[in-house]
Amino acid sequence: MKYYCMTLFPEMIEQAMNTSIIKRAMENGILDLETINIRDYTNNKHGRVDDYTYGGGAGMLMQAQPVYDAYQAVKEKMNGQTTRVIYVTPQGRPFHQQAAAELAAEEQLIFLCGHYEGIDERVLEEIVTDYYSIGDYVLTGGELPALVMMDAVARLVPGVLNNEESATTESFYDGLLEYPQYTRPEEWMGRRVPEVLLSGHHANIEKWRLEQSIERTRQRRPDLYEKKYGGEK
Repeated sequence: MKYYCMTLFPEMIEQAMNTSIIKRAMENGILDLETINIRDYTNNKHGRVDDYTYGGGAGMLMQAQPVYDAYQAVKEKMNGQTTRVIYVTPQGRPFHQQAAAELAAEEQLIFLCGHYEGIDERVLEEIVTDYYSIGDYVLTGGELPALVMMDAVARLVPGVLNNEESATTESFYDGLLEYPQYTRPEEWMGRRVPEVLLSGHHANIEKWRLEQSIERTRQRRPDLYEKKYGGEK
């Protein structure tokens, strides 16, 4: 998987991605990241990439020209290949585990990170293929949502996780939240590990885990529970 990230703050993306599991995957050649500083492509002699909005209003807007030229530079690197261009915005469709799995099937992805009051609509219409939101709130820029998406997608790329089973047993994989988990010691501050987990009886353990996932989803995310079971449970 190759990520291209168009941003005004490439160091923010690079620092976050060069840690932990993601760093290891890049060192092993499973993932690749290239940041593109949009500011490098402005025609403004002062390096500006924003201007006032037509019609008035608060704040500044990123201009179409530097974003488009940065995109053209990415296209040249891709040798004519086409790929999805993702713009992270509160106006996008919700990002969830199923969307991460869909994107993980791609060989490369381009992320576009906005700032200020957003980006000139004309360039969005020209280059963006997917609009995604990580939640109903507003952040100062698109870098954090892009990092969230890149991390979620990366974990589903074969070879990124040491234990390939991890990605298939976590929350949301099957529409349920993950069951509670425990490690040593068997008792901590008067709280014991559930006996079933110490039994070695794998069928009973799997049954317990499913029951716990269902109940946890019912209590903490009734919307997911209703979506999966409706009136069945």
